[in-house]
Amino acid sequence: MTTTAERAADHGPDAAPHRSHQPGRSGPLGRLGLWVDDHRRLTAAVWVLLVVGLGIFAPKVEHNLSGAGWQADGSESVAVREAAQTYFGGNASSAIQVVVQADEPLTSARGQEVLAEVMTTLEADPRIAQVFAPQPGVTVTEDLRTAVVLAGAGADTNEMVRAADDLKGPLGELSGDGVEVNPTGASLLWSDFNEANLDAMLKSEMMSWPVTMAILVLAFGALVAAGLPLLLTLAGLVASAGSLVLINELVPVSIWAMNFAMMFALALGIDYALFLVVRYRAARMGRGLAPRAAIAETMDTAGKAVLLSGLTVLISLSAVMVVPSPSFRSMAGGIMLAVVFVLAATLTLLPLVLLKLDLRINKLALPWVKTGEHRSARFAAWGERLWRRPVLFGAGSLVLLVALAAPIIGLSTAMPSIKVLPEDASARQGYDQVQAAFGEGAPGTLQVITDSGDAPAVAQALAADPGIAGAMPPQPSSEGSGAGADQVLIQAVPTVDPSDPELSTTVDRLRAELPESALVGGAAVENLDLKTQLDDSTPLAIGIILVLGFLLLLVALQAPLISLLGTLASLLSTAAAFGVARLIFQEGWGAGFFGFESQGFLDAWAPIFFFAMIFAIAMDYTVFLLASAKEHYERSGDPREAMVGSLAHSGRVIFAAGAVMVAVFFTFALSGPLPPKEMGIILGIAVLLDAFLVRLVLLPVLLRLTGHAAWWSPAWLRRVLPTITFSHG
Repeated sequence: MTTTAERAADHGPDAAPHRSHQPGRSGPLGRLGLWVDDHRRLTAAVWVLLVVGLGIFAPKVEHNLSGAGWQADGSESVAVREAAQTYFGGNASSAIQVVVQADEPLTSARGQEVLAEVMTTLEADPRIAQVFAPQPGVTVTEDLRTAVVLAGAGADTNEMVRAADDLKGPLGELSGDGVEVNPTGASLLWSDFNEANLDAMLKSEMMSWPVTMAILVLAFGALVAAGLPLLLTLAGLVASAGSLVLINELVPVSIWAMNFAMMFALALGIDYALFLVVRYRAARMGRGLAPRAAIAETMDTAGKAVLLSGLTVLISLSAVMVVPSPSFRSMAGGIMLAVVFVLAATLTLLPLVLLKLDLRINKLALPWVKTGEHRSARFAAWGERLWRRPVLFGAGSLVLLVALAAPIIGLSTAMPSIKVLPEDASARQGYDQVQAAFGEGAPGTLQVITDSGDAPAVAQALAADPGIAGAMPPQPSSEGSGAGADQVLIQAVPTVDPSDPELSTTVDRLRAELPESALVGGAAVENLDLKTQLDDSTPLAIGIILVLGFLLLLVALQAPLISLLGTLASLLSTAAAFGVARLIFQEGWGAGFFGFESQGFLDAWAPIFFFAMIFAIAMDYTVFLLASAKEHYERSGDPREAMVGSLAHSGRVIFAAGAVMVAVFFTFALSGPLPPKEMGIILGIAVLLDAFLVRLVLLPVLLRLTGHAAWWSPAWLRRVLPTITFSHG
């Protein structure tokens, strides 16, 4: 039932004649839309409290969240790091190394002064356990011009990254008068990477928002309507950012969680809002329904598709949780949290705003736009063309996708190298100086912890190993008694760079040949152990994503054949995106154009994480298209109307949403270090292929070729599955 104010608004000069709403015919989401309208003050108050209450903490997100946590929990290398931190003065992989290099021997007055100031600065920080002075023959070169001061880790890896944030400025300021000071090491690497990544994200945001707004204005045809998705996304982002800060007080959260959440929430928030606003305007201005009737229909149709799409995204990302690594779990959790907030805002806040603005959403409209038009004549014509020539278009799209996916066969992965940092970053400059002064493998020094009784055998094995350039004398435990009192730490320099695949062979050989009490670790080995864990977890995660994605489509569509084909189509577009990724990032195609230095491989975390994200986005569009097709099939029982009608009613939305996503992702690829470029380019290509080739060509062709069989379901399955329909009323 409409209110007096609504009836008055409906009879304004721009209003169309409308039909009354029948509340009893609304589904659960339609009733939710009406409930929001009936309790508009409560709904608005809850969102104000959420955004303001959590928004207070949001500005702290970049400072509080850290970039550490890239480890395989339970691995041998993590055990070595924890033991080194506890029993060996913090001489662990997370320790800070300060490289001091001079034009003349550091025995000079200036050299001694700088070394003393470096040690004083480090000792003043409570997060530093013990400061190890340079040792001649070990951490001082023969010409006495390069020395390394080691600051032991006295806190966890996340806190050591923050220590690196605080210390690198004062340490860098000690440079001058022929002496250069560069802090380096794993903690500095993450500190410098986070700084470069933050700068890149800010630049990308500055570029993406205007581009996004321009596309939205073209898609919606009105400035006010175009602003709704950005308002929705902003509310979800602020709430999720504040939530991550609070969660970080209980469990460490990676800063990457916010970076990914920012990109994903922006893209999905626009998708969801676009789908609902277009449907509301069609019901309100196109078919002349009253505001409450229009919002009920919108929620029962487009709202249901959005809910199922959001659930698909959450299910895909939840599979990443099988990787026992804090960074991966916090990244997946951060994105899932942002999706939950954006989904909640779409299904509660957006209906309220639509009802409040009503016809005013068309303010500042473009002159040629028909705001009530839901069915696109152009996409209807495209659907008719596909219906007439399904084999031609289907075969063409399939051949192109398979050709793009073919290079995935030669895809190789490894953990990120020092090349992910800008050349002027302190950690990279220190890394290069250590490598030049102490050998190719010096930045990836191995740490072996063993019982003191096995120390001679370990030292002998290290000296004889062809992959070890040299080993330092055993370091006794700092514990006078207890579990670690009878252990020693031996550091060994490998012959190859930490990113060289040969290092993995050396580590495997040492672990097989060293005495049973010996544990092999170090920063480079932590990367190797994480890669092994990723290689082991990826097939399981992909399997979970595919099975759960298929089951969700099956529940939503009640049709096994098209659910299976939709899942396989999403898998094909994902494979094509990774095939292109191999050509760009492994082979270096377009490296100069995109502004990065190829590592010769794809980062090891990309397959599992990007697969989850790409598949989630692909299923997002699958749900939009097939939900519309099922709605038409439920009404007509005609496969042709289902296929052509779905393109006519959802094709324009998918096209516009895909264009926005591609723009968002590619702007994130224009600046900053390599990993964000990988993320932006791979996701951008994936959306480009999926939205414009798979959803608008291949999947409609599959609907054409399968006909009635696409929607067939055995009686026993219909009895098992819950009844879900997409037609309203």
